[in-house]
Amino acid sequence: MGTVNVRRVYESSPAGAFRILVDRVWPRGLTKEKAEVGLWLKEVAPSTELRKWFAHDPDRFEEFAERYRQELEGSEALEQLKDAVAEHGQVDLVYSAHDEEHNQAVVLQDLLAERRG
Repeated sequence: MGTVNVRRVYESSPAGAFRILVDRVWPRGLTKEKAEVGLWLKEVAPSTELRKWFAHDPDRFEEFAERYRQELEGSEALEQLKDAVAEHGQVDLVYSAHDEEHNQAVVLQDLLAERRG
């Protein structure tokens, strides 16, 4: 299996880490070169409707995570993500949200860890 970490897209990753952007919208003010994203899986991001409902409100995070997991159930994008982790070994799931504890990358990291364990 691989190692899956999460970090803001504006931060650099350690050497050898394959960066997967898990946002539906490209990060503001960032060029493709500077982002150093190996794969942009916008389909694995939460739906626009769910993202707007959540509005990065920490009090809604648990329910957001639950709804997001339901959206991902049986999704092709989640399979693509699992394949990329298996292929690259060391992966950084990158996102643009300011909150480092309450975002979709954290949910994806937990989901991938459960499937491995």
